[in-house]
Amino acid sequence: MNKLPNDIDEALTQAIEATKAALQDGYSRIQIEIVIPEIELQAQSLAAQFIPALLEEGIQPKVFFPDTGAAALARRDWQEAPFKVKVEDIGTSRSPVDSKIAPEDEFFLLIALSSVEVAQAEKLCNLAGDRPVVMLIPRLEDVSIVGIGYAARQLRERFLTTIESCYYIKSFGEAALYRCYPSPWQIWLESNGQYKLIAERPEKPMGDAVEIILAEATATVKTDSSTSVNQTPATPKRKGFLAEIQKFLRALSN
Repeated sequence: MNKLPNDIDEALTQAIEATKAALQDGYSRIQIEIVIPEIELQAQSLAAQFIPALLEEGIQPKVFFPDTGAAALARRDWQEAPFKVKVEDIGTSRSPVDSKIAPEDEFFLLIALSSVEVAQAEKLCNLAGDRPVVMLIPRLEDVSIVGIGYAARQLRERFLTTIESCYYIKSFGEAALYRCYPSPWQIWLESNGQYKLIAERPEKPMGDAVEIILAEATATVKTDSSTSVNQTPATPKRKGFLAEIQKFLRALSN
């Protein structure tokens, strides 16, 4: 059983192994999500650690950044890097992504894309066909931008649901939602300074599912068959999915 990482480096090491396992099992659209505030500021550094692991496997990726500025910065900073890769931006309506993909390209690594670039990301995946596409720390499903209406639902059904989340970690107060392929989705809870596994699910818990699991684990929700139908059980205090990141991910981001 995988253990929660102690820092960003350990999380990335786990993510690399999860990616290799998912690729070996035939997945061609993969994402690695390390949900930490402003993680995208570390995108180039994380990519620089991730790329050599792919090259060791005989994989030569073409790397895509969200915009021309980020791509240019990576080209400049990686001139003396021990690895050599082609770097592009994901493209715009004026510079479409299909002009940046060549028949000889075998593998695509997308770095820190957001929902602003989701249309280009979808187009790249469609153009890639069976060629693997790995997304490192994407934020493709940002409700504040994509929305929660019909168009967003179509996007999820058509594209986002085709992506396998092979590595995921996010804090919910004193708990963490975690997945490291091929393990199932896990919920960990801090107790006396230690994180303990309290639940596993074959699919990613959505909506209030994590909070319900946590409430049951901490006995904040109790089922009492003797409760009168006219008696309203106390409502547990809930921190919510957007609670401030607490000590677990503060440690990761140091």
